Amino acid sequence: MWLTLHGNRRAWKSFDWEVTDRLHRKGMITDPANKAKSVMLTDEGHRRSEDLFRELFTRPTP
Repeated sequence: MWLTLHGNRRAWKSFDWEVTDRLHRKGMITDPANKAKSVMLTDEGHRRSEDLFRELFTRPTP
C-alpha cells in the first residue's frame, strides 16, 4: 500500500477484499467496506507499511 499512498495516508483499495479485511481486523487500515475508492492507513499501518517497503525494496546504505 505504501506505493499507492496519496493525500497523506490514503491508499487506493485495489487489493483483494480478503487482504483488506485482514488489514482492517489487525487495525492497519480503516474499514474497507464503503463507497470510497481508498482506505486510510492508521498510525500503525502507516509505520508498518513504510518499514516493509524499505525492508523489501531498498538497499541498505553503507
